Amino acid sequence: MSIVGELFKECVSAIRSDVLIEREGQRDKEFHFQNWFKARLDAIGEPYDEPGRNTYPDFRCVRHAEGFEIKGLAYPGRQANYDSNSQVPCGEHNGRQIFYVFGRYPDKPDGNRYPVLDLVICHGSFLNADSSYVHENKSFRNFGSYGDILIRDRKMYVAPTPLALTEGAAHSRTLIIPAHMNAGKGLFEISTLVRREAERIAVAYTFDLRSNELHTDLLTNPNAGREHLFKAYRMEGDPDTPVSMAQQSSTSIDKRGSAQDGGD
Repeated sequence: MSIVGELFKECVSAIRSDVLIEREGQRDKEFHFQNWFKARLDAIGEPYDEPGRNTYPDFRCVRHAEGFEIKGLAYPGRQANYDSNSQVPCGEHNGRQIFYVFGRYPDKPDGNRYPVLDLVICHGSFLNADSSYVHENKSFRNFGSYGDILIRDRKMYVAPTPLALTEGAAHSRTLIIPAHMNAGKGLFEISTLVRREAERIAVAYTFDLRSNELHTDLLTNPNAGREHLFKAYRMEGDPDTPVSMAQQSSTSIDKRGSAQDGGD
């Protein structure tokens, strides 16, 4: 039995009760929302391994084969996608079911205590259905005039958030899990969401150091058109406004590595 439903209800209850995020100071740009979520795990009595800078997911549960990756987003601000320097989103990692926690908070609060504005907890397979890819950073030498400079191929992945993938999840509290999973008591279903696998997918890339051109190799996806079904839930007492899949627009990456929505 998954704990995600119970944990989601604890998060919503905390938001309803005005349990605020508390940051240590303005330099705390990373851990304030993570600490808020950590307190929710403590509240339901779920033990976990302490998070570290290079651990994935952030919270690895001990009694349940589940993990939670935390993504805090300032609002207003970037919400269409997020950067990941170490791991492509996935629904299973090292035998654990992985859930992503997206919480938005004020971009410019007037102090070090401020609310969680909205919340989406989604199964990692909603972001990417493939759990077989293994992330590795590679490197090679012989670059530069003297042939002694090393180049690291350190990949950054830019993935869409559920706020961009759906319509109706913003400004509310929503749980999105695979259709076969049991959400538990105290939640009600509001929508069925369908994601279809792409016709073609990237399987390799090359970069020409002379022309600064990047080339990708695309192959036909053997699972092209396969549908993955998800259910969206809300906690009893929250609005029953539906959540639907958004009309997707193209996404381009600028030279700094950040993502820009092609529809703007």
